[in-house]
Amino acid sequence: METIAAISTAIGNGGIGIIRMSGPKTFEIIQKIFRTQKKNKIKIEEIEGYTIRYGYIVNAKTEEILDEVLVSFFKNPKSYTKEDMCEINSHGGMIVEQLILEECIQNGAILAEPGEFTKRAFLNGRIDLSQAESVIDIINSKTLQEEKAASEQLQGFLSQKIHGIMDKLLDGMADIEASIDYPEYDEVEVTNEKLMNRLEEVKKDLEGLENSFATGKLLKEGIRTAIIGKPNAGKSSLLNRILKEDRAIVSDIEGTTRDTIEEFVTVKGVPLKIVDTAGIRKTKDKIEEIGVKKAIQVMEKSDLVLVLLDNGTGITKEDEEILNKLGEKKAIILINKTDLEDKHLEKEKILIEKKKPIIKIVAQTGEGIEKLYEKIEEMFHMDEIQADKTIITNLRHKNQITEARKNIEQAMQSIKENLPVDMVAIPIKESLECLGKITGENISEDIIQEIFSKFCLGK
Repeated sequence: METIAAISTAIGNGGIGIIRMSGPKTFEIIQKIFRTQKKNKIKIEEIEGYTIRYGYIVNAKTEEILDEVLVSFFKNPKSYTKEDMCEINSHGGMIVEQLILEECIQNGAILAEPGEFTKRAFLNGRIDLSQAESVIDIINSKTLQEEKAASEQLQGFLSQKIHGIMDKLLDGMADIEASIDYPEYDEVEVTNEKLMNRLEEVKKDLEGLENSFATGKLLKEGIRTAIIGKPNAGKSSLLNRILKEDRAIVSDIEGTTRDTIEEFVTVKGVPLKIVDTAGIRKTKDKIEEIGVKKAIQVMEKSDLVLVLLDNGTGITKEDEEILNKLGEKKAIILINKTDLEDKHLEKEKILIEKKKPIIKIVAQTGEGIEKLYEKIEEMFHMDEIQADKTIITNLRHKNQITEARKNIEQAMQSIKENLPVDMVAIPIKESLECLGKITGENISEDIIQEIFSKFCLGK
């Protein structure tokens, strides 16, 4: 297997940069390019794992010093990849990091592919596939809860849950195999009853994981939040206030926002994918009309709708049309511009009938925004996610669990129809294959390649 190398820190200037190397020639390459404080070559036989040495990276041909560094050594199998590894801690900066990487490559390493270090950790059996996928989720985490869910997956909580389910199915398969091999000792009713109880338990476990994806999806992608209202109600001002920057153009001219504006923000630990939309009204402007249609589509697909009403104009027909489109969706009604004359719109019959939370705000000054944040936190209970509850955040995992659950239901139906046990075994085996694809026990090279291609270089 080739020895790989890559820059593991983000591109740009920084305090330190890390160049990572892994493979059978790691220490041989380091011996060529690393000099100790006394400018001597390091002896491979003296290298110990979990140690750090101070010295210099040099040009192997000219002995010119490239940088003053610290080198961390990890001996197989006690390393991230279960191979010989080292991490060169240099000064941060694009030039110096690139020079050191090139020196590693010129002396025997090859440039690593995206995610190849983690891929090797998986292929060498240090972690399973679901744990490997959690690494990229940790890197991409945007909230504490999302990082927590990914970290628990890296620790193997999901793997343990999946293997526990697989063990139950394997126990059931053992009973089936025994009844096939020794039919003279088989009591069909007893075997079927025992198997049905086990499958019921497995189905419940799978449904629990499957249902957790709704929470996991919100953690990973954010709560899709649409800001909806008629033109000039203050939608863009609200977006800017939440983002704490002038992201959207604010103008007294109606119809300024023609398209949607999407941004990600965290409010009291709640991840929001917030979308500012065009003002909803009837218009002859074709471009604005497209924006209005898009706004309605965004509202229909959102997890949360913030309906903005203009206190100054009162509730208009346009507002009534928007309110009537809400249905059972989670929504908060915001009465904006209450710093002028408060017309007490919250007492209007149509708002009372909608039974949605109502908050008075002044988007331009931020008055009432904290109450909005508190209401969002109350509605989504992100702080109640339990540490001992395994949450599915990965769509690939969710699809495999759904398929496994369907196969279990098929097996249960076969038992109810008194089909031969070998017919019952078929969907159980397919369910085991689905679960094996989550941990990487039954998965094609193409899927493995696709998963790790999403990683950054050096990870």
